[in-house]
Amino acid sequence: MIGRFKVRALMKEQGLISKQPGTHAYKKSTVERPDIPNILDRQFTVEAPNTVWCGDITYIWAQGKWHYLAAVLDLFSRRVVGWAMSAKPDADLVVKALDRAYEMRGRPSGVLFHSDQGSQYSSRHFRQRLWRYRMTQSMSRRGNCWDNAPMERLFRSLKTEWVPTVGYMTAALAEQDIGRYLMQRYNWTRPHQHNGLVPPAVVEEKLKSLSGNC
Repeated sequence: MIGRFKVRALMKEQGLISKQPGTHAYKKSTVERPDIPNILDRQFTVEAPNTVWCGDITYIWAQGKWHYLAAVLDLFSRRVVGWAMSAKPDADLVVKALDRAYEMRGRPSGVLFHSDQGSQYSSRHFRQRLWRYRMTQSMSRRGNCWDNAPMERLFRSLKTEWVPTVGYMTAALAEQDIGRYLMQRYNWTRPHQHNGLVPPAVVEEKLKSLSGNC
């Protein structure tokens, strides 16, 4: 092993400078939304796919600055059904992730969509999209991360198991690599405790076989 002092001396000799991702400052909601109740109320176990979806945003260091990832999770199997990345954490980002989920899941209706009280999810743009898709909106209580715990667990797994500690060289590389984790590893090969150590997509395939659906 090489100690940090030796590494520092070698880097100084080569003219190298260590650069770590900066501290992330994320704008939080400061307004309660009593018009959007917490319908889900931590009832994270559901009986069928496309019953409840959860959404959230996290940040990824790429190309020397923060980029943002929005994901949509089906609570039945904890399968990632939609995601999007952008340089801005705005309403367009979460709408894009929702659009992808809606198309990927065969345009279901009657879904309950749950999120935190982020301004992106309470925006007119996002709420109009939910109305168009005939979905009902539910929101966590302000400052209560456990109200959206499945999303917190997803992002924790992504960052501890997959994302490089120093981030990505380019945004395009970040999007490609994160997409591989979410749609392939997380959905199809990674054991999930909620499913008795069976990957989310495999659970849904077994359900289709039992119900006789193609």
